[in-house]
Amino acid sequence: MSLKTSLLQKIDNTTALLHAIATQYPPVTFANSFGAEDMVLTDLICQHVPGIEMFSIDTGRLPEETYRLMQEVKRRYGISIQVYFPNEAAVERYLRAHGPNDFYESIELRKACCYVRKVEPLRRALAGKRAWITGQRREQSPTRAALAVREFDAVHGLVKFNPLADWSEAQVWDYLASREVPYNPLYDQGYRSIGCAPCTRAVLPGEDVRAGRWWWEAPQARECGLHVASAGRPAKAA
Repeated sequence: MSLKTSLLQKIDNTTALLHAIATQYPPVTFANSFGAEDMVLTDLICQHVPGIEMFSIDTGRLPEETYRLMQEVKRRYGISIQVYFPNEAAVERYLRAHGPNDFYESIELRKACCYVRKVEPLRRALAGKRAWITGQRREQSPTRAALAVREFDAVHGLVKFNPLADWSEAQVWDYLASREVPYNPLYDQGYRSIGCAPCTRAVLPGEDVRAGRWWWEAPQARECGLHVASAGRPAKAA
Protein backbone atom coordinates (compact mmCIF):
# COMPACT_ATOMS: atom_id res chain seq x y z
CA MET A 1 0.00 0.00 0.00
CA SER A 2 1.45 3.38 -0.98
CA LEU A 3 2.01 6.16 1.55
CA LYS A 4 -0.63 8.24 -0.22
CA THR A 5 -3.27 5.48 -0.12
CA SER A 6 -2.44 4.63 3.48
CA LEU A 7 -2.60 8.30 4.46
CA LEU A 8 -6.00 8.78 2.83
CA GLN A 9 -7.33 5.86 4.83
CA LYS A 10 -5.84 7.30 8.01
CA ILE A 11 -7.46 10.68 7.29
CA ASP A 12 -10.86 9.08 6.72
CA ASN A 13 -10.58 6.93 9.83
CA THR A 14 -9.40 9.81 11.99
CA THR A 15 -12.12 12.14 10.74
CA ALA A 16 -14.78 9.50 11.44
CA LEU A 17 -13.36 8.98 14.92
CA LEU A 18 -13.43 12.71 15.65
CA HIS A 19 -17.08 12.86 14.58
CA ALA A 20 -17.90 9.91 16.83
CA ILE A 21 -16.08 11.46 19.80
CA ALA A 22 -17.89 14.77 19.37
CA THR A 23 -21.24 12.98 19.15
CA GLN A 24 -20.79 10.47 21.96
CA TYR A 25 -18.73 12.40 24.52
CA PRO A 26 -19.76 16.04 24.66
CA PRO A 27 -18.28 18.20 25.97
CA VAL A 28 -14.92 17.11 24.56
CA THR A 29 -11.78 19.18 24.21
CA PHE A 30 -8.52 18.92 22.27
CA ALA A 31 -5.22 19.64 24.05
CA ASN A 32 -3.31 21.62 21.43
CA SER A 33 0.41 22.17 21.99
CA PHE A 34 0.97 23.22 18.35
CA GLY A 35 3.35 20.37 17.56
CA ALA A 36 3.28 18.74 14.13
CA GLU A 37 0.73 16.13 15.18
CA ASP A 38 -1.45 18.74 16.84
CA MET A 39 -1.43 20.80 13.67
CA VAL A 40 -2.83 17.78 11.79
CA LEU A 41 -5.65 17.53 14.34
CA THR A 42 -6.18 21.31 14.31
CA ASP A 43 -6.68 21.21 10.56
CA LEU A 44 -8.98 18.17 10.65
CA ILE A 45 -11.09 19.54 13.50
CA CYS A 46 -11.45 23.00 11.96
CA GLN A 47 -12.47 21.52 8.61
CA HIS A 48 -14.72 18.68 9.72
CA VAL A 49 -15.65 18.84 13.42
CA PRO A 50 -15.57 22.50 14.47
CA GLY A 51 -17.69 21.74 17.54
CA ILE A 52 -14.68 20.22 19.31
CA GLU A 53 -13.17 22.80 21.65
CA MET A 54 -9.44 23.43 21.80
CA PHE A 55 -7.19 24.58 24.60
CA SER A 56 -3.50 25.11 25.07
CA ILE A 57 -1.24 25.39 28.10
CA ASP A 58 1.17 28.32 28.13
CA THR A 59 3.86 27.27 30.59
CA GLY A 60 5.53 30.68 30.45
CA ARG A 61 8.67 29.15 28.94
CA LEU A 62 7.59 28.25 25.42
CA PRO A 63 9.82 29.11 22.43
CA GLU A 64 9.00 32.33 20.60
CA GLU A 65 8.35 30.24 17.49
CA THR A 66 5.46 28.51 19.27
CA TYR A 67 3.85 31.83 20.17
CA ARG A 68 4.11 32.97 16.56
CA LEU A 69 2.47 29.76 15.39
CA MET A 70 -0.39 30.33 17.85
CA GLN A 71 -1.06 33.67 16.18
CA GLU A 72 -0.83 32.15 12.71
CA VAL A 73 -3.38 29.46 13.64
CA LYS A 74 -5.76 32.10 14.96
CA ARG A 75 -5.48 34.08 11.72
CA ARG A 76 -5.73 31.11 9.38
CA TYR A 77 -8.60 29.27 11.02
CA GLY A 78 -10.42 32.11 12.73
CA ILE A 79 -10.68 30.13 15.96
CA SER A 80 -10.33 31.01 19.60
CA ILE A 81 -8.19 28.59 21.58
CA GLN A 82 -8.55 28.92 25.33
CA VAL A 83 -5.16 29.27 26.98
CA TYR A 84 -4.46 28.09 30.52
CA PHE A 85 -1.56 29.42 32.56
CA PRO A 86 0.24 28.07 35.63
CA ASN A 87 -0.86 29.32 39.03
CA GLU A 88 1.26 32.41 39.63
CA ALA A 89 1.79 31.77 43.33
CA ALA A 90 2.89 28.17 42.66
CA VAL A 91 5.44 29.34 40.08
CA GLU A 92 6.78 31.92 42.51
CA ARG A 93 7.15 29.29 45.25
CA TYR A 94 9.03 26.97 42.91
CA LEU A 95 11.36 29.72 41.72
CA ARG A 96 12.10 30.96 45.24
CA ALA A 97 12.92 27.44 46.39
CA HIS A 98 14.82 26.17 43.36
CA GLY A 99 15.61 28.97 40.94
CA PRO A 100 14.73 29.07 37.23
CA ASN A 101 16.76 26.10 35.96
CA ASP A 102 17.30 23.65 38.82
CA PHE A 103 15.13 21.13 36.99
CA TYR A 104 18.33 20.05 35.24
CA GLU A 105 19.60 18.75 38.60
CA SER A 106 17.13 15.90 39.24
CA ILE A 107 14.10 14.14 37.83
CA GLU A 108 12.12 15.09 40.93
CA LEU A 109 12.78 18.80 40.46
CA ARG A 110 12.02 18.57 36.75
CA LYS A 111 8.74 16.77 37.40
CA ALA A 112 7.86 19.30 40.09
CA CYS A 113 8.37 22.08 37.54
CA CYS A 114 6.24 20.20 35.00
CA TYR A 115 3.54 19.74 37.61
CA VAL A 116 3.35 23.47 38.33
CA ARG A 117 3.56 24.60 34.71
CA LYS A 118 1.64 21.81 32.94
CA VAL A 119 -0.15 19.23 35.05
CA GLU A 120 -2.08 21.54 37.34
CA PRO A 121 -3.28 23.79 34.47
CA LEU A 122 -4.36 20.64 32.61
CA ARG A 123 -6.62 19.67 35.48
CA ARG A 124 -8.37 23.02 35.23
CA ALA A 125 -8.64 22.71 31.45
CA LEU A 126 -10.29 19.28 31.70
CA ALA A 127 -12.70 20.15 34.51
CA GLY A 128 -16.27 19.42 33.42
CA LYS A 129 -15.26 17.54 30.24
CA ARG A 130 -16.26 13.99 29.37
CA ALA A 131 -13.32 13.33 27.03
CA TRP A 132 -10.13 14.87 25.76
CA ILE A 133 -8.08 14.44 22.61
CA THR A 134 -4.29 14.41 22.21
CA GLY A 135 -1.81 14.20 19.33
CA GLN A 136 0.25 11.37 20.78
CA ARG A 137 1.67 8.65 18.50
CA ARG A 138 3.13 5.22 19.29
CA GLU A 139 6.30 5.88 17.31
CA GLN A 140 7.26 8.92 19.34
CA SER A 141 9.09 7.22 22.21
CA PRO A 142 9.46 4.00 24.23
CA THR A 143 6.98 5.36 26.79
CA ARG A 144 4.27 5.51 24.09
CA ALA A 145 4.90 2.24 22.23
CA ALA A 146 1.71 0.60 23.53
CA LEU A 147 -0.47 3.70 23.19
CA ALA A 148 -4.15 2.94 22.63
CA VAL A 149 -6.48 5.03 20.50
CA ARG A 150 -8.99 5.09 23.36
CA GLU A 151 -8.01 5.07 27.04
CA PHE A 152 -9.64 5.83 30.33
CA ASP A 153 -7.83 8.63 32.12
CA ALA A 154 -8.22 7.60 35.74
CA VAL A 155 -6.39 10.70 36.99
CA HIS A 156 -8.98 13.07 35.54
CA GLY A 157 -11.91 10.65 35.43
CA LEU A 158 -12.71 10.90 31.73
CA VAL A 159 -12.05 9.19 28.41
CA LYS A 160 -8.91 10.08 26.50
CA PHE A 161 -8.47 9.68 22.75
CA ASN A 162 -5.25 9.53 20.73
CA PRO A 163 -6.56 9.61 17.14
CA LEU A 164 -3.08 9.66 15.57
CA ALA A 165 -1.74 6.74 17.65
CA ASP A 166 -1.03 4.61 14.58
CA TRP A 167 0.11 7.41 12.25
CA SER A 168 3.74 7.40 11.16
CA GLU A 169 5.90 10.50 11.30
CA ALA A 170 6.05 10.44 7.49
CA GLN A 171 2.24 10.49 7.31
CA VAL A 172 2.08 13.47 9.66
CA TRP A 173 4.45 15.46 7.49
CA ASP A 174 2.85 14.32 4.24
CA TYR A 175 -0.48 15.60 5.55
CA LEU A 176 0.97 18.97 6.55
CA ALA A 177 2.78 19.40 3.25
CA SER A 178 -0.08 18.32 1.00
CA ARG A 179 -2.51 20.70 2.71
CA GLU A 180 -0.02 23.50 3.34
CA VAL A 181 -0.77 23.47 7.06
CA PRO A 182 1.47 25.83 9.07
CA TYR A 183 3.92 24.29 11.51
CA ASN A 184 6.58 25.36 13.98
CA PRO A 185 9.75 26.44 12.11
CA LEU A 186 11.90 24.80 14.78
CA TYR A 187 11.21 21.52 12.97
CA ASP A 188 13.29 22.87 10.09
CA GLN A 189 16.19 23.28 12.53
CA GLY A 190 16.30 19.61 13.53
CA TYR A 191 13.67 19.57 16.28
CA ARG A 192 11.23 16.65 16.16
CA SER A 193 9.23 17.31 19.34
CA ILE A 194 8.80 20.75 20.89
CA GLY A 195 7.96 21.71 24.45
CA CYS A 196 9.38 24.35 26.78
CA ALA A 197 12.46 26.09 25.41
CA PRO A 198 14.90 25.06 28.19
CA CYS A 199 13.82 21.41 27.96
CA THR A 200 13.88 20.95 24.20
CA ARG A 201 16.73 20.60 21.72
CA ALA A 202 17.22 19.42 18.17
CA VAL A 203 17.76 15.67 17.82
CA LEU A 204 20.86 13.95 16.51
CA PRO A 205 20.94 11.45 13.62
CA GLY A 206 19.50 8.12 14.70
CA GLU A 207 17.76 9.45 17.81
CA ASP A 208 14.06 8.87 18.38
CA VAL A 209 11.42 11.54 17.88
CA ARG A 210 11.35 12.66 21.52
CA ALA A 211 15.07 12.35 22.24
CA GLY A 212 15.30 16.14 22.33
CA ARG A 213 12.87 16.36 25.25
CA TRP A 214 14.56 16.29 28.69
CA TRP A 215 17.57 14.82 26.91
CA TRP A 216 19.64 14.65 30.11
CA GLU A 217 17.29 11.99 31.55
CA ALA A 218 16.87 8.29 30.80
CA PRO A 219 14.34 7.62 27.96
CA GLN A 220 11.85 5.86 30.25
CA ALA A 221 11.57 9.01 32.41
CA ARG A 222 10.85 11.47 29.62
CA GLU A 223 7.23 12.33 30.31
CA CYS A 224 5.91 15.40 32.09
CA GLY A 225 2.88 13.85 33.78
CA LEU A 226 0.28 15.00 31.28
CA HIS A 227 0.08 11.57 29.65
CA VAL A 228 0.85 9.10 32.43
CA ALA A 229 -2.36 7.27 33.33
CA SER A 230 -1.23 6.51 36.86
CA ALA A 231 0.41 9.88 37.39
CA GLY A 232 -0.05 11.44 40.75
CA ARG A 233 1.30 14.63 42.16
CA PRO A 234 5.10 14.54 42.40
CA ALA A 235 7.16 15.76 45.33
CA LYS A 236 6.19 19.23 46.43
CA ALA A 237 7.90 22.06 44.59
CA ALA A 238 8.75 23.87 47.78
